[in-house]
Amino acid sequence: MEKITVIGAGNVGATCANVIAHKDLSREVVLVDIKEGMAEGKALDIWQTSSINNFNSRVVGVTNNYLRTKGSGVVVITSGMPRKPGMSRDDLIKTNAEIVKDVTEKVIKYSPEAVIIVVSNPLDVMTYVAYRTANKHSNKVFGMAGILDTGRYKAFIAEALNVSPKDIHAMLLGGHGDTMVPLPRYTSINGIPVTELLGKEEIEKIVDRTRKGGGELVSLMGTSAWYAPGAAAAQMVEAIVDDQKRIFPVSAWLQGEYGQKDIYLGVPAKLGRNGIDEIIEIKLDAKEKKMLDESAQSVREVIDVLNKMKVLD
Repeated sequence: MEKITVIGAGNVGATCANVIAHKDLSREVVLVDIKEGMAEGKALDIWQTSSINNFNSRVVGVTNNYLRTKGSGVVVITSGMPRKPGMSRDDLIKTNAEIVKDVTEKVIKYSPEAVIIVVSNPLDVMTYVAYRTANKHSNKVFGMAGILDTGRYKAFIAEALNVSPKDIHAMLLGGHGDTMVPLPRYTSINGIPVTELLGKEEIEKIVDRTRKGGGELVSLMGTSAWYAPGAAAAQMVEAIVDDQKRIFPVSAWLQGEYGQKDIYLGVPAKLGRNGIDEIIEIKLDAKEKKMLDESAQSVREVIDVLNKMKVLD
């Protein structure tokens, strides 16, 4: 691919750009930020590792110069504000929706055919903002959350069993956060169901830790995670650029799948050159379906709050 752009040069965006460069996924990686010198400095730092880490992707940084992003095949949006003390949830939604809307408009102006991956929080709702703003087919606008959540889930299982995380296959559904829907029935270690290797109580502890995975890191560091989210977004970019047809949990626009309509929610999707090639419906039991419905309702409540703000009108 000729060009990939990452919007937002904070910890997540810079990590994502770094992983994309290391994988040599494009001739050029453009990092954009609103803070003067931030993107330029981080891009230069990454580029100076090219001979050390053996990659060719040219990494450049710019301050609010979207003309430099022109012709990007994939754009990753990580822009947004973290919640600050005294800030309500509604304040955060409005602020980040305005940021994502503005960024998406600028992206589309110069790269109308780009596949857009949203990483900004609250994830499912910010993906909805990008979709409404971009006014393009939903297969080209989707969000990254499930890969991150699944990565955490797999890491905890690998620790519990003292096995390689490479051998663990798993799937999580639903919204990003406390309402995510883990699926131990669809979790295996090199084909062996996890339920054969771990007891119910141990699995429930791992599931609970996964749900609170972001919060655990905030409590340890005083800030949110960046290595895993950045790498997760880059993995989606790789699947698109190389037309890998990999199946990942993706925040996708549902039109009847899983009994849900007009909502972005985490579901298994096949990723290729055109973005989402197919949304895959797996069979859920009554308990899993109830959890997914509750997760969807949680996302809808935030979308309702956003719609009342008329940010997208």
